[in-house]
Amino acid sequence: MNIFVVGLNHKTADVDVREKLAFNGQKLEEGLMRLKTIAEIKEAVILSTCNRVEMYTNVKDTAKAYEAIKDFISEFHGLDRGSLEKSLYAYENLTAVKHVFRVASSLDSMVVGEPQILGQIKDAFEFALRKKTTGILLNKLMKKAISVAKRIRTETKIAENAVSISFAAVELAKKIFTDLSTKSVMLLGAGEMAELAAKHLMSSGVKEVLVANRTYETGCSLAKEFNGRAVRFENFVHEIANTDIVICSTGASKYVLLKEQMHHVMKERRHRPVFIIDISVPRNIDPEINNIDNVYLYDVDDLQGVVDSNVQGRQKEAEKAEAIIADEIETFQKWQSALDSVPTIVALRDRADAIRKEELDRLLNKLPGLGEKEKKDIEYMANAITNKLIHPPTAALKEDAEDKDILIATIKRLYGLNEKEE
Repeated sequence: MNIFVVGLNHKTADVDVREKLAFNGQKLEEGLMRLKTIAEIKEAVILSTCNRVEMYTNVKDTAKAYEAIKDFISEFHGLDRGSLEKSLYAYENLTAVKHVFRVASSLDSMVVGEPQILGQIKDAFEFALRKKTTGILLNKLMKKAISVAKRIRTETKIAENAVSISFAAVELAKKIFTDLSTKSVMLLGAGEMAELAAKHLMSSGVKEVLVANRTYETGCSLAKEFNGRAVRFENFVHEIANTDIVICSTGASKYVLLKEQMHHVMKERRHRPVFIIDISVPRNIDPEINNIDNVYLYDVDDLQGVVDSNVQGRQKEAEKAEAIIADEIETFQKWQSALDSVPTIVALRDRADAIRKEELDRLLNKLPGLGEKEKKDIEYMANAITNKLIHPPTAALKEDAEDKDILIATIKRLYGLNEKEE
């Protein structure tokens, strides 16, 4: 049995290629069932996300399986196989196990530490379970990958700290205002990044969202999405007096909020802290505002600095995660090694039991006058001899050894075991 991974991701293929190879909706079920019908493939799971398409399989022969899988992908999606091959990668056995563990743990993600991939791995596995395309090997692999990812999130800080501009804004807001549930946020303009930051703040519990946009109707529409309130753009300075967080992304060619205006706002606020995020490029908020007491102004470069620092922190945690994966691979290897020996151990036991029964029957037929006690004593002795004779080879088969394949072949030959491989 060989664990075999074939796929492509954001590192090997552009988004237009990944889109063409995606297994979405009905395509996932159809693709998985067709993949499982390939003669070389015993088990299969398909993981399809916006950043990767991967097939986790248990195969007889990796070389033959690779050719069959490339044919399958090409035919299923109607793509030229030659153009497809340059984007594909393939991993087998322990290298494949390591890859799956790294994917589940987000170490292979575009953003290290992102949480979505673990849920996507779970969904892919559960779908394959429902469709009965997995067996003992992939079931163990996928369950182990999920547990490894959880262990890494528990034992490292790989998922902590913001690594996007919008998350960094929320992180800073939480440092300035410990409790966001009593705070309000104003969207000044309707830029995409500002809108995303507002969504994160909403999920963090802010009590109200205000939207001030030059086009009032657009502001009303956006405010409706947040169950918030639209305000006239010309009135936004007055509204800041009752707003704790301002996210600015207006696209204006000059400052829309000046230092003198902010002085008046702070008097109205009685100098309660206000957090202003200027995501606009060029900046729309006068940088001098940051010199006013209790005004915390951050522009996009400030936020990027926070992100860069946090990315470095995640990379350090990723090193710890890699060590955990190495440890877990060793555990999985021992389990798989024992699994590879199971058919031989079973065949050895069956062979020994058959010989014991045959010889017992022959002896008891020659001694018809034996009582029940004597028969039981003879049977007990035969069982004991059989168990002692097969114990050493059985124990050796259960051990994790580099020459396991040679040992299995030797025991099969010595004991005349010719069980059929699946």
